Amino acid sequence: MTTATLLLLLLCYIVNVSCVVALPPKVFNVMAYGAVNDGTKDNVKVKKKKKKKNIHMAFSAAWKDACEYEGRGRVVIPRGVYALGSVIFTGYCRGTMSFIIHGSLRAPTDRQSFSLDTWIGFRYVEYLTIKGGGYLDGQGHVAWHYNDCSTNFKCSKLPASLRLDFVRNSWIHHIRSINSKNTHLNIFACHNITISNVRINAPADSPNTDGIHIGSSANIRILNSTIRTGDDCVSMVSGSRGIEVANVRCGPGHGISIGSLGRSHAEEPVTDITVRNTTFVATDNGVRIKTWAPSDATSASNITFQDINMIAVANPILIDQVYCPSGNCLEAQSNVEIRDVVFKNIRGTSSSEVAVKLQCSRARPCRNVKLVDINLAYRGLRGKSRAVCVNALGSSSGTQIPSGCL
Repeated sequence: MTTATLLLLLLCYIVNVSCVVALPPKVFNVMAYGAVNDGTKDNVKVKKKKKKKNIHMAFSAAWKDACEYEGRGRVVIPRGVYALGSVIFTGYCRGTMSFIIHGSLRAPTDRQSFSLDTWIGFRYVEYLTIKGGGYLDGQGHVAWHYNDCSTNFKCSKLPASLRLDFVRNSWIHHIRSINSKNTHLNIFACHNITISNVRINAPADSPNTDGIHIGSSANIRILNSTIRTGDDCVSMVSGSRGIEVANVRCGPGHGISIGSLGRSHAEEPVTDITVRNTTFVATDNGVRIKTWAPSDATSASNITFQDINMIAVANPILIDQVYCPSGNCLEAQSNVEIRDVVFKNIRGTSSSEVAVKLQCSRARPCRNVKLVDINLAYRGLRGKSRAVCVNALGSSSGTQIPSGCL
């Protein structure tokens, strides 16, 4: 043992802190665990007279060994196509983790797999990086016609392509997700996650294929990404706080939404949300807050939508407190309180005549809503863009096209 090491150990003992000697990164290649990358079936190469295993077992074994490594464990998926069944990667890990996807992961198409809520999941992991430039192919085209959640409240949701639960201090970047059966990326009960340079793609008519869905999570950043899908590009529901969306291109899709809120009992508030420097192209909505009516009480507050470009967007600015996609809701008012909302420097074109619609609750009017420098022209052959405000309290300043209604 060197003199320097002895001095380090002595210092650790004196100040009563834990000292860990950093280990070099170590690669855990799934091919070394028998994974097959020809895309034909979910199995692995095994020695003769041994029982056949699944690819997800090879992935799980690689993850387990990497998770037990005290340095940076790197699970590597080389180029190729992997027919991967549902798999959940769990912590807690002894070191930091990287999940590096160079190849294309292909979801199962058998009907039995549709009952699961997750295709690829990570749970109870800290300091995780998911990267590599590879693909997650959800193969949603085989399942979308089974989706009836828009009309059936008790529907069984199809699996999300990628789900993070109780993950902290982690990064997802340079990953591509296509044709998810349901949500592409679902984030629940997570803290301090940065998502950047991801590309998400599904047809405009694919049901419930939200790009990124966030709930009960804090300090989530979505940056420099492109999302084209059949539902919300980004959605934030109960318990979302400290969320930043910046430099994102959205469309087709349903826009960026806070909500829907108030559908379930005892939902947590949504607060401290910033959406900035984003572009919407031919989306059904632009920036939207939506709450159910009737609803239980909760709140959405301290929300800023700023520096946004709209290109042929229906409903560019929308607060909808009578949200009821099935049309079978009771005649009642929303009890979700919306306050301290800023729409600033939002410009471009609206494909609907009503470019600004603030439809707030009579029971709990929206408070302190600000429209600042709005310039949204109607693309139609006749008429001009209009603004409609119902039960909304606030102010307008700067450029107001259409004329402000606050």
